[in-house]
Amino acid sequence: MKIIVDAMGGDHAPGVVIDGALAAVKEYNTEIILVGDEAKIKAHLAKARYLGDKISVQHADEVIEMHESPATSVRRKRNSSIVVGINLVKEGKGDAFFSAGNTGAVVSAATLSLRCLPGIERPGIAIVTPTLKGISLIIDVGANIDAKPLHLLQYGFMGCAYLEGIFHKQNCSVGLLNVGEEESKGTDFIKETYELLSKSKLNFIGNVEGKALFSGACDVIVCDGFLGNVALKVIEGTAEAIQVFLKRHLLKANLLGKLGILLLKKTFITFKKDLDYAEYGGAPLLGVDGVVIIGHGRSNARAIKNAIRVAGEEVESKVNQKIIEAITPGI
Repeated sequence: MKIIVDAMGGDHAPGVVIDGALAAVKEYNTEIILVGDEAKIKAHLAKARYLGDKISVQHADEVIEMHESPATSVRRKRNSSIVVGINLVKEGKGDAFFSAGNTGAVVSAATLSLRCLPGIERPGIAIVTPTLKGISLIIDVGANIDAKPLHLLQYGFMGCAYLEGIFHKQNCSVGLLNVGEEESKGTDFIKETYELLSKSKLNFIGNVEGKALFSGACDVIVCDGFLGNVALKVIEGTAEAIQVFLKRHLLKANLLGKLGILLLKKTFITFKKDLDYAEYGGAPLLGVDGVVIIGHGRSNARAIKNAIRVAGEEVESKVNQKIIEAITPGI
C-alpha cells in the first residue's frame, strides 16, 4: 500500500508531517510519497538519518496557505502539494491521500480531480467521536455548507458504510441533528430531510439534539457542513476546556488530594487519550472516488501517524465499494 502525504500541509509542516510519516513507516510498514519542497523534505529526512526505501519524494514548488480561497487557489496553484498529491491518487500512483493543510482546498481538489462516486452528489467530511456508549460518526463537518436534503440522505448511507467497513457495525442507527427531537421541529430544510430519511432504507431514529454528540444516541449523526463544523469546534473546545479545568483543580489539591491523583494517574492518562484528537488522526472525505483523509491544521506527529493508519484502513476495508453498494439500491 502506498499513501500520498502532503508534506507542506499544517501549522508545523514540513517537520512534524515528516516525523509522523517516519513513525507510520516504522509502525505500519507502509510506503509513503511525501509531496512538497524536495530540498526541505530531503534535508529533514537526512537529519532524521532515514536510510530506508519506504519513503519517496514528489516535488511540488507551491503551497496553498490556510488563509487562501480554496477554489481559486486550486485553480491557480496547479503545482501545489495538495493538487499534485490528489492527482497522484487519480493517476493510480498511490492508494490514498492525506493532508493537514487547507481543508477547503483539499475538498475542492478532490472533488474536481477525483470526482464523486456514482450516486453521490456532494462529498462530506466525517469525524469519529467518543461517546458514553462507544463512538459515533458525524457527517458533514465542513465540506458542504450549502447542502440539500438529498445530500444529507446520502451522508447517512456513507456514514453507515464507513462504520460497517472500519468498525464492523451492522444496521447502524442514523439521527438528524436538530434543535429538538420532535418531528415538527426545525427549518423547512430539516423537515424535508427528515421526510427523506424516514422513507429511506436507513435505520433512521429521528431527530437528535446536540447532547447526542456525546450521549451515543445513534451511530451516525447527519447534518449540513455549516452546523457540523460548529458542532466540531464545540466538541474540540469542550475537550480542551475540560482538560484545562481538571488540571487547574488538580494543581490546587491538598496533600491527600495529590495522593489520590497519583493513584488515579493511569485513569487520567486514559481520560486524556479519549479526548485527544491525535488518537483519531484524520477525518475521511467520504463520497469522492478515492481515499482522502483530512487532518487538523495543528496536527502533531502522532496525529499524522494515526491519519496515515486511518487512510490505510479505509483502503483495506474497501469503504468506497460499500458506499456504492449501499447508495445504488438504498435510496
